[in-house]
Amino acid sequence: MNLLPELEKLLGAAQVLTGEAAAPFLVDWRGRYKGQALAVVRPGSTEEVAAVVRLCAKHQVPIVPSGGNTSMCGGATPDETGRALVLSLARLNRVRSVDTDNDTMTVEAGCILQAVQTAAREAGRLFPLSLAAEGSCTIGGNLSTNAGGTQVLRYGNTRELALGLEVVTAEGEIWHGLRGLRKDNTGYDLRDLFIGSEGTLGIITAATLKLYPLPVAQCTAMLALNSLEDATAVLSRARAGFGASLTGFEVMMGTVLEAVVKLFPQQRLPFEGASAKSPWYALLELSDSESAEHAQGRFEAVLGAAIEDGLVTDAAIAESIAQSRAMWHLRESIPLAEAGLGKSVKHDVSIPISLISTFVKTTNAALQVKFPGIQHIVFGHLGDGNLHYNVARALDQTEEQLLAQQYDVYQLVHDSVHAHGGSISAEHGVGQLKRDELTRYKSALELTLMKQIKQALDPQGIMNPGKVLQA
Repeated sequence: MNLLPELEKLLGAAQVLTGEAAAPFLVDWRGRYKGQALAVVRPGSTEEVAAVVRLCAKHQVPIVPSGGNTSMCGGATPDETGRALVLSLARLNRVRSVDTDNDTMTVEAGCILQAVQTAAREAGRLFPLSLAAEGSCTIGGNLSTNAGGTQVLRYGNTRELALGLEVVTAEGEIWHGLRGLRKDNTGYDLRDLFIGSEGTLGIITAATLKLYPLPVAQCTAMLALNSLEDATAVLSRARAGFGASLTGFEVMMGTVLEAVVKLFPQQRLPFEGASAKSPWYALLELSDSESAEHAQGRFEAVLGAAIEDGLVTDAAIAESIAQSRAMWHLRESIPLAEAGLGKSVKHDVSIPISLISTFVKTTNAALQVKFPGIQHIVFGHLGDGNLHYNVARALDQTEEQLLAQQYDVYQLVHDSVHAHGGSISAEHGVGQLKRDELTRYKSALELTLMKQIKQALDPQGIMNPGKVLQA
């Protein structure tokens, strides 16, 4: 095959990686998937991406797009055949423009999310997408999975934050769709088709994103609660009392935060006594456009009433930026604490908010019947119905024994999700982890339509094969 020499001529030999140099791109960050690749290429512009795709189309070589390698579902890891080319977008990392009059910014797909947040803040604006991996994940990856994060309640998923895209198609053509328009009804919405497609339809190389005014003041509080039902009731009150100013509402099992402070003793719960052993906790944030005093007054009124009515057993309101950050740090440390406890079976699900407490109770009980002693790790974005419903090994069980049961655990949990009107993927995507599960929960018509779209836009089947859809 003449592909490698042609790639080296196009990009320069230094940007075509093989052997040990390619190794970091062949394993997902969780260590769950490991593949092989013909090479890893690092184009430096959209035009170079398009030229690489044209070469791959010519040689019928599969392409696996790669961003920050933070996929939770193996979406950026090649298979074991070694036939695919991994295309890293890391060098496409420029902020092309910021338009404060239109409240938009245009960035390349390889931009780290944290860098996008910083660029917006330096322009006096907010880019609200925020998630635990923001120091390493890229905008291209966020768009490819329609990532969510902690502020979906107010601002929506990544799809709602993107106005336009630049995309390289499976034939190596460039769609110049970087429009900063909030209204454009000129036909099918191609933008929304590519967002969430995980690189199976084309390669996103840049995006025009929405910006928002920076909030004048923010208030953060952590609440101690007796039950998930109480958390749902408090959420309803917070929505009524704060309206669109409510930007985050997270929920966490008490045992989950116990694990955080045990593994990271420098962190502390903002409670003492019985409140430090609550079954559940909630973390909520209010962003106010008027003043700190106005925000604090609204906060205290809503939370005070919830305490008086017995929905909240204790509340800690941050009195400084440092205290607010400490509270969020507890929440953001959960995945690290979970990793420190050992491997677990992870689920990223969404449930109608009104049914979340019922889902957790019934699913916990069903798991205990089938897998006695198994441990529950439940936390997530209650405000938008997204739970990270994870399962850890029983105390008398090894990690290997748990992982041997993982597909039975998936089936039980996902069947329960489906029975409660939910989705088996809320914000992590499908990748290869949940690809085969789609056939259990998507209708035959939905799968047929998805395959027809795939065939129309990628007739050779070279775009990230084996992800999202079965071959």
